[in-house]
Amino acid sequence: MSDSAAHSPLWWAAPTAPGAVDATVTVPGSKSVTNRALVLAAHSAEPGWVRRPLRSRDTVLMADALRAMGVQIDETVNPDGGEAWRIIPAGLHGPATVDVGNAGTVMRFLPPVAALADGPVRFEGDARAYERPLHGVIDALRALGARIDDEGRGSLPLTVYGAGSLTGGAVDVDASSSSQFVSALLLSGPRFNKGLEVRHTGRTLPSAPHIRMTVDMLRKAGARVDAPEDGGTRNVWRVTAGALLGRDLTVEPDLSNAAPFLAAALVTGGQVTVPGWPRRTTQPGDALREIFTRMGGTYEQTDRALTFRGTGRIRGITADLGAVGELTPVIAAVAALAEDESRLTGIAHLRLHETDRLAALAKELGALGCDVEETEDGLRIRPRPLHGGDFHTYDDHRLATAAAVVGLAVDGVWVENVATTAKTLPDFPELWTAMLGGGDVAEGDATGGAAAAGGTADPGGGPSGEAAGRG
Repeated sequence: MSDSAAHSPLWWAAPTAPGAVDATVTVPGSKSVTNRALVLAAHSAEPGWVRRPLRSRDTVLMADALRAMGVQIDETVNPDGGEAWRIIPAGLHGPATVDVGNAGTVMRFLPPVAALADGPVRFEGDARAYERPLHGVIDALRALGARIDDEGRGSLPLTVYGAGSLTGGAVDVDASSSSQFVSALLLSGPRFNKGLEVRHTGRTLPSAPHIRMTVDMLRKAGARVDAPEDGGTRNVWRVTAGALLGRDLTVEPDLSNAAPFLAAALVTGGQVTVPGWPRRTTQPGDALREIFTRMGGTYEQTDRALTFRGTGRIRGITADLGAVGELTPVIAAVAALAEDESRLTGIAHLRLHETDRLAALAKELGALGCDVEETEDGLRIRPRPLHGGDFHTYDDHRLATAAAVVGLAVDGVWVENVATTAKTLPDFPELWTAMLGGGDVAEGDATGGAAAAGGTADPGGGPSGEAAGRG
């Protein structure tokens, strides 16, 4: 126990699994889909619905930002359960101030929206947000005719002086540090007077599935999009100017947020079922089926759900995670518990996420006894006997869920600020504890699920119920 943590209320005792898990976990909606849907609905020519959206810090920040620019968002409830948000487009306007928090989708998707507003829009955020790259979006918008004051930083804080419209046209972008640069421009492209042609000029393009998600959602909203995967020019996307349709969209479960729960099946040799896992999806989290199978598990998928099973053994893996980098923390946690070495590559861009995820994983897994080497573009993980200790999360939600996975097999793992998971996965501690109790687990009724199974849903940490301060 560290001296600093002994008197802090921010530490959570990661529960150790009492045995093989056997649970059904209903994962909340996708953050990536929810925030894209909100932007597209704001640009639409008619009202639309977003059903079963994720309610988390990132999505609330997005909704509040759009409201600040004049969009009406009414929050209601579906007759069959879950939330339903009615989005009524309006003339975008300033003056407005947007708090992006540390949400990449908000800080990158909304400057193009603000360029279409009538009046200035100021963007501010958390301290870490000021360190994250925005130059790709800023430079592209300037090339397309937008006026932006960032005092030469290429990052937050900044002000976009919207003129009510943007000419559009062709623009080059180096999206090597974030595919969100491309998605940000594409989402507003149909509203530009001449449409948009985006050419990625960098050597690498991380998280390409997220661009495919953007293209797919644009098309479903009525936009005409030419993309490389359809036989078009490599690294070039074209969006034709035109009106977008108001959609009635139901948000898929967030498959990336399913990662720790599927990992729990693998680590404990149990099984976890995730209802609503789509047969066809552009979400990067769908790759978990193949990755965790290679690491020793098996899965069965129906039209209603995906069930993943552990076999009692965990194998190391060599994998290029460039397309699915957000899955890295949980995969690294599982790799630390494997029988042999793992090499994770293609993820240099993770140094620019909520924290430097490569350095953080190497340091925190190493502090628990694992041999982790940070490489030029990834991690080399050599499993060793692990022990309990402090796991710092650096206000990164995916570091917190990775720590919880390690804690299943290692007694005495204390997780700093597990509440940071509210960024994309509200009620994570309750969901986690309820999963260990067995039965059906869903956001909002995790307490009931755990109690029915004879466990506890105390957010402080599992069957023992330990929480908060440790002194």
